[in-house]
Amino acid sequence: MVEPIRVLAINPGSTSTKIGVFDDEKAILVETLRHDPDEIAKFNDLFEQYPFRKQVILDTLDREGMNLTRLDAVVARGGLLRPIPGGTYEVNGPMLDDLRSGEYGMHASNLGAVIAHEIASQLNIPSFIVDPVVVDEMEPIAKISGMPAIERRSIFHALNQKAVARRVAKQNGTSYEQVNYIVAHMGGGITVGVHANGRVIDVNNGLHGDGPFSPERAGSIPVGDLVSLCFSGKYFASEIMRMIVGRGGLMGYLGTTDAREVEERIAQGDEKAKSVYEAMAYQVAKEIGSCAAVLKGKVDGIILTGGLAYGKSFTQMIQERVEWIAPVHLVPGENELQALVEGALRVVRGEETAKNYPPVAEKVGVTHG
Repeated sequence: MVEPIRVLAINPGSTSTKIGVFDDEKAILVETLRHDPDEIAKFNDLFEQYPFRKQVILDTLDREGMNLTRLDAVVARGGLLRPIPGGTYEVNGPMLDDLRSGEYGMHASNLGAVIAHEIASQLNIPSFIVDPVVVDEMEPIAKISGMPAIERRSIFHALNQKAVARRVAKQNGTSYEQVNYIVAHMGGGITVGVHANGRVIDVNNGLHGDGPFSPERAGSIPVGDLVSLCFSGKYFASEIMRMIVGRGGLMGYLGTTDAREVEERIAQGDEKAKSVYEAMAYQVAKEIGSCAAVLKGKVDGIILTGGLAYGKSFTQMIQERVEWIAPVHLVPGENELQALVEGALRVVRGEETAKNYPPVAEKVGVTHG
C-alpha cells in the first residue's frame, strides 16, 4: 500500500498562526495557534517574531505526536512579493530576501515562507508558497484606469479564487486551464475575477475602493463626490481611508460587518437593513455582468465563494440576476490550508512544475504585464 503524501501547511496572521497536517487531501490535524497580543508587542519588528512563531508550531506538532520526518513537503501562504503569475512556487533565496526586506510591503504572511523553508531545509524536503495576494495575470488593457497617474492593480483573494475554480472544473470533468469562470469571493472584502483558461485576466481591487461594496469596504464610489469630501476640511486623510476600508459598506450603513446579524434584522422588519443588503448583492451581480462582457459572453460557470456565500438569501439575490449568463456554483467558505496543500500536492505528484521566483522576465528587468 502506497503511503499518502504528508504536507504541513502554515498560514500566519497578525495575532494567530493556522497550521494543518494533511495526508493527501485529508486533514489529520488543524490548529489555530493564538498568540497573546502582549507577547507579540514585545517584538520590535515582524521578523523578530520568526523564532517565536516557529517554536510554537514545532511545540504543537510535537505535542500532537506528529513525526516531522514523515513530512514530504511544507507549504505556506505567500507574503507580499513582487507581482507574479499564479501557481505554486518553490521557496528560494530571492523570495526570502524580498520577504525579509519588506520592499513590497510587510505583513504577517511574509513569515510563512521563511518558517516553511527553515523547517523543510532541516528535513531535506521542498517548501512552497501558492497563489499569494500579489498574483498578477491581468491583461494590459485591464490596467488602464482612465487617469494616467493611476494604474489599476491586481490585489484579490487569489488563493481561494483559484482553488475553488480548480475544484469546480474537476467536478465538471474538465481542467481549470480549459474553462472560463467568473469567481466572486465574498468576505470582509469582495473581489470578482475573470478566470480565462487558467489566468485571472481582470479583477477588481477589493482593498482600496474598486468593485462592489462589502461588509467593511466602500467599493467603487462617485469619485467627484469623494474628492469634495476629501477637501471639505471636515476629515483627515486617515479618516477618509477608514470610510473606504474598515468602516465602509455594511459597517458604514448598519454599524456591523456580520451578515448574519443583518439577516436577523431583516427578518425582524428592518427596511434599511433589507435595502442595504440587497444593494450589496445587486453590486456583486453587476460586477459579474461586467466580467461576462470581458469574456464576450463565453462563460462556462459562475462561482460564489467566501463567508457571505453561506447566506442563502444573499446568494439567491445574486443568482436571480446572473444565472442567465452561466450555471452558478456555490462553494461557501474559504479553506486556505486546504488550498495551500492542493497546490503543493500538484507539484509533488508531478501534475505541474513548481515555478521559480522571480519569473525570468523579472530577472531581466521586464515588467510583468
